[in-house]
Amino acid sequence: MKSFYLLFKTYYVLFFLGLFLMSCQQTQEEPTTTETPKIKRDLAAIKKDGTLKALTVYSGTSYFLYKGQAMGYEFEMLERFAEHLDLELEIIVVKDLDELMSKLNNGEGDILAHGLTITSNRKASVAFTNYLYLTKQVLVQKKPDNWRRMHWKKLENALVHDAIELLQDTVSIRKGSSYSERIANLSDELGGSIAVEYLSGELATDEIIKQVAEGNIKYTIADNNIAKIMASYYPILDVEVPVSFSQRIAWATRKNSPELLKATNQWLDSFKGKLDYNVIYNKYFNNTRDFRRRTKSEFYSLNNDEISPYDDLIQKHAERINWDWRLVASLIYQESRFDPNNSSWANAQGLMQLMPKTAEELGVVDRNDPKQSVRGGTTYLKKIWNDFENITDSIQRTKFTMASYNCGLYHVRDAQKLAIERGLDATVWDDNVEEMIVALSLPKNYNNPLIKYGYVRGMEPYNYVNQIFERYAHYTQFIAK
Repeated sequence: MKSFYLLFKTYYVLFFLGLFLMSCQQTQEEPTTTETPKIKRDLAAIKKDGTLKALTVYSGTSYFLYKGQAMGYEFEMLERFAEHLDLELEIIVVKDLDELMSKLNNGEGDILAHGLTITSNRKASVAFTNYLYLTKQVLVQKKPDNWRRMHWKKLENALVHDAIELLQDTVSIRKGSSYSERIANLSDELGGSIAVEYLSGELATDEIIKQVAEGNIKYTIADNNIAKIMASYYPILDVEVPVSFSQRIAWATRKNSPELLKATNQWLDSFKGKLDYNVIYNKYFNNTRDFRRRTKSEFYSLNNDEISPYDDLIQKHAERINWDWRLVASLIYQESRFDPNNSSWANAQGLMQLMPKTAEELGVVDRNDPKQSVRGGTTYLKKIWNDFENITDSIQRTKFTMASYNCGLYHVRDAQKLAIERGLDATVWDDNVEEMIVALSLPKNYNNPLIKYGYVRGMEPYNYVNQIFERYAHYTQFIAK
């Protein structure tokens, strides 16, 4: 009996020693590294610069392109936050999620706007905002291929129903994610070992879930809200098994940016109580019908490198006038949102919104015909471009061309005259002639004897140029040239 007791005691010690070693091994695979800020740039410096630089990721909920328009939960939230601070917004896409906190602390962005789970390890490196929403982590698994024809009991037997069933199995997750931390804790809680296959930091959570649906990996872990909306598109997925309690999802700032953190928290606390916030959240996390419609579209940037049904046509004519086709596409979106039957109050028509007289001069017979419209519109852009041959900077020259396309060449010439009179540079659009085109909406300016062509609604060309270039910046993030 005594020998049996000693044997049992030895086995008991060895068993828990084994668990301890496995736990240590798991921790060693996922070391805790503390990031520290390399620069000092708080709210005052950001406001002086005039631009809020936001780090985010390219995914089906955070930031993407759909039918020529930039969209995403994080993107729409950031737009409203930047507007609240009276700042321009610059989106910086981080392709490798493992680098998010490093890029923030290195000063490549001011705020990390991606749905991060607040964890103790991460709190050592960044300052988290108040949480945006609560979620829990769930197991994502694939049902059998013939699951619709299976008896419910057989289907139930084919699936994992409790996290304990994962012991001695493998879960695929992105290294450095909160999910890897959760798997380590779960192994410890269950008194066993769950093997982990680490995936590239370049894979967003929705891309990993897609791999489960396609059978490339067996299991992964995801936040419940993302998992559910992905399961609406891939019914073969089961996302019903929880592996965590409720967790807080937040953005982050550098630890040495307390004023930006304070301003973000104040805005979040206020904005989350408004209807607008609920509309944005539901749009990306609860509206499964819209999600399915988007993901089935050819013009969804996560599926295809396409902006519109007219990409080939735009590329052909953009090359003819030596412009980046994505810039021409952005202009066409601004004009018509890629609707060839679009018509304005001023009787401009077609993809490039040609006026009747302009169309006649360009040999365009049917303004609603996409081929004629794009050919005529790009020819007109080239003609205007040639009128600004004294402007050597190509970007500035492009902006003068676009403004003229919008409001007319001679109104832009008037704005240049006004710029010269006020000591500004008449060959620079930014902060010079663009200010004068706005000034021409006031009687004291358009009645100036220098001005030949009178009043112009100056905010239109001003916004027109800015919005085209903002959209072009999004296009270059998503669409290869």
